Amino acid sequence: MVIKIEGGTVVYPEKEVQADVWIDNDTIAAIGVANLQADKVIDARGCYVMPGAIDAHVHMQLPTPAGPSSDDFYTGSKAAICGGTTTLIDFVTPQKGQSLVDAVADRKREAAKSLIDYSFHVSPVEWRDTTEQEIIECINQGLRSFKIYMAYKGAVGLDDEDIKKVLQVVGRNGGMVTVHAELGDEIDDLRLKAGQNGDLSPAAHEATRPPHTESDAVKRIVDMAHEAKCPLYVVHVSTKESLKYIVNAQQSGQSVFAETCPHYLVLDKRVYQGSFEQTVKYVLSPPLREEADQDALWNGLANGTVRVVGTDHCPFSFQQKSVGKDDFRLIPNGAGGVEHRAGLLFTYGVLTGKISRSQWVDVSSTQPAKIFGLYPKKGTIAKGADADIVVWDPNAESRISAQNHHQNTDINIYEGFTVRGAVKHLFKHGEPIIENQILQPDIPGGTFLERK
Repeated sequence: MVIKIEGGTVVYPEKEVQADVWIDNDTIAAIGVANLQADKVIDARGCYVMPGAIDAHVHMQLPTPAGPSSDDFYTGSKAAICGGTTTLIDFVTPQKGQSLVDAVADRKREAAKSLIDYSFHVSPVEWRDTTEQEIIECINQGLRSFKIYMAYKGAVGLDDEDIKKVLQVVGRNGGMVTVHAELGDEIDDLRLKAGQNGDLSPAAHEATRPPHTESDAVKRIVDMAHEAKCPLYVVHVSTKESLKYIVNAQQSGQSVFAETCPHYLVLDKRVYQGSFEQTVKYVLSPPLREEADQDALWNGLANGTVRVVGTDHCPFSFQQKSVGKDDFRLIPNGAGGVEHRAGLLFTYGVLTGKISRSQWVDVSSTQPAKIFGLYPKKGTIAKGADADIVVWDPNAESRISAQNHHQNTDINIYEGFTVRGAVKHLFKHGEPIIENQILQPDIPGGTFLERK
């Protein structure tokens, strides 16, 4: 089928162009005038035409002691579609003693129900004699990014010596390390002391993860990555101090990329004041920070220091969160957001002048595609690219609520936020999935993506 998206403004990272976009089956066939006969015409006048967004940081069906995160790949990908996202990068987290390669195979089976394309970051959670060869095999399978945790010692976190080994192997073999940067040992000590003092409310979660436990960890991992000559991607940056170390590394020529999340841009630590029922949904790591950190992160997006906005989508139900009613240390960390990234960035970033429309598209789609080896098939409106396309209506308005979102949870950290704009049409590999803001009932499945 040939589809013509007519009269819209095509948004690129460096410019905007009013032009028609032509889809031929699953591929973008042309931009502008084309010698094609349209089987279907989409009126995009007054709308923005953009590449489908890529969320490079989600946790579907993540195992925890409170049960798996409440979105599996089916429900989570459906929510992603409603927010204009057409590609997900999730995680492979093996059990202790399990090979990375076997864990990848298991995760592929879980992700097969995804409605959109997907790939993975692979997490070494220990160092064994076979780990180096397992990393190389993952790279050979097109999985070129590896997630390490400096926090959560005793579970998935690595000590410094094992981190150095991962950095060296990944760097030598042309991959990239992504990192959750928090000082795990210090945080564990602070959490222990809070428990001993009887300070067990959700507010203690924020108090036991002070800003320096992130920024000092960022400095440490940046130095280790420099020594290992390994590209580094720092996930969910939340503090202005962390950005200073990232800027210094970037200015020195080191390959360091920074990601932040919508919740660090529009929420702050005041949400931890209140009852358990009011505050528990904000238990996520790193915790929410000060307004000054928000300002620094918006500035980082505007000047290119922060290259990507991912959601760190990891929702739980209120019942799951309530296992920590008497002890914040038992509360599963995480919140939903895969559905809301585009609307929040457009409303509180673009419409307030903090970032441009081009930057909005760049941090949501083009940069994650380039950084993680999906470009130019993904992340751009260009001839030959996958026809993953969003037509965004800037005049729509809605209010975020757990009552009407598509995420599989009964709580929402953005409850009550008003957002401008909405996905009017969405095409996945050329298939119309959303038409006039209506999600279609029959959605074909997604595909596992090998990355360059």
